[in-house]
Amino acid sequence: MSGVGPVEPGEGTRAWDTDEPGAPPPPRRLRERLARWYALHRRAALTTATAAVLLAGGGYLYATRPQEPPPPAAPYPAQVVDVTYLEQVATPMGVRPRTFSFAVVLSVASGPPVTVTRIAQPYAGVAVTSAPQAPFPTKAGSSRKIVVTMRVTDCGKTPKSAGLPFLDVTLRNTRAIQVQSYILGARYAQDLSEALQVACSNDTR
Repeated sequence: MSGVGPVEPGEGTRAWDTDEPGAPPPPRRLRERLARWYALHRRAALTTATAAVLLAGGGYLYATRPQEPPPPAAPYPAQVVDVTYLEQVATPMGVRPRTFSFAVVLSVASGPPVTVTRIAQPYAGVAVTSAPQAPFPTKAGSSRKIVVTMRVTDCGKTPKSAGLPFLDVTLRNTRAIQVQSYILGARYAQDLSEALQVACSNDTR
C-alpha cells in the first residue's frame, strides 16, 4: 500500500520556482544581481582611485615645477644717491638778514625713485630751507639741482671756520628711510666759512 504524502519535486524540477511574494530569488538571479552590484561599485571605485591618482600627480607636478627667482630687492637709498656741491648763489629775494644760499646737485643712479624728506646741517645756530622744498622725489637716472638757503639765528652757536661741514639728507625709497651725511668738499667749506663770517661780522660775541 503506497503512502500518501506531499509531492516531492521531480527530476529537473526546482522547489524554488514560485511566484509567491517574499520567496527568495533563485541562485542564478542572485548571482546576476551580485555581479551587477559589483560591476557598478567596481567602476565607481576605479573612477575614484583614478581621480585620486590624477590629483596627486597634478599636486606633485605643481609642487615640483620650476620656480621663478624672486625679483632683486631695491637698493638702499644711500647706496644710489650722490650729492655734489656746485657754488654759492644769490640769495632769494625777501629773505631775512644773515642769509646765504648754495647750489648742490642730487643724483639717483638706479632703483626706484628716491624722495628727499629733509635737509639739515650740524650747527645749532643755523636754520636750513631748500628749493624745491622737501619732500620732493627724484627718479633713477636723473639729477636735480637744489638751492640750499641757510640763515644764521645765533652767531654764538656757529663756528668761526667750518672745517669739514656736511649736509644731513634724509632719503626714502621703497626699501628704507636713511639719513646720510654728505661732506661736500673744500670749496663748500671755504664758501660756508666766508658766508658765516659775513653774516656774523657785526655781531659782538
